[in-house]
Amino acid sequence: MNRIHPSEARARRRQDAAHASTASAPAAVYTVWKRSSMGFQGTDGFSVYDGAGSLAFRVDNYSRRRKLFAGELLLMDGHGSPLLTLKPQILSMHDQWNCYRASEEGQGKKRARSQQLFSMRKCSVLQGCSHEAEVFMSGFAKAADDTGHDPSFWIEGSFRRRSCKIRSSNVDEVARMTRKKAGPAALPLTLGDDVFSLEIQPSVDCEMIMAFVVVLDRICWKPHTPLMCS
Repeated sequence: MNRIHPSEARARRRQDAAHASTASAPAAVYTVWKRSSMGFQGTDGFSVYDGAGSLAFRVDNYSRRRKLFAGELLLMDGHGSPLLTLKPQILSMHDQWNCYRASEEGQGKKRARSQQLFSMRKCSVLQGCSHEAEVFMSGFAKAADDTGHDPSFWIEGSFRRRSCKIRSSNVDEVARMTRKKAGPAALPLTLGDDVFSLEIQPSVDCEMIMAFVVVLDRICWKPHTPLMCS
């Protein structure tokens, strides 16, 4: 009977062991390159590499036009399979973007609110917000227009300087972005802001965090002047 119906103590030990395993697991560290994986200069996408140097995520070349003309972005895995679709909300005063699970059927069609995973918006200093951006998960989709709700995640720091953290609603740090360093540890070389490090804590959805990064790149907008193709 003990084998069929484990005691509460045994179940609790298993839960504690699972929590301990998660706590001891290392964070996932990615190198984010602001360049399309299509492999030529003059593009403005994303190529994201894992710790082993393999291509983990990609966003191929897309336009830097303003939100009204930008259209949607597609986050893919390293093999080019669609993961998440990111779409700007035109009638928004806060540079709001909405995220949907990518599917071939849904591309180019109007999506139902029930299919929305999260919405993300830029914070306004005029509203007394000290964060750079806020994220509302699908269960709080209407909260993006309602200041009476707390965000599910927020971004503190400066994304443009590649120095920011993503925190959950319980203030835990789930990910951080820092300038990428290369060379010997004694004399490291800080790379330009087109290459930076993304560290994601264990048990956190890496696809979702990467989607946050792509949207941050759009709402923390600055003029982009790609290199001439060679």
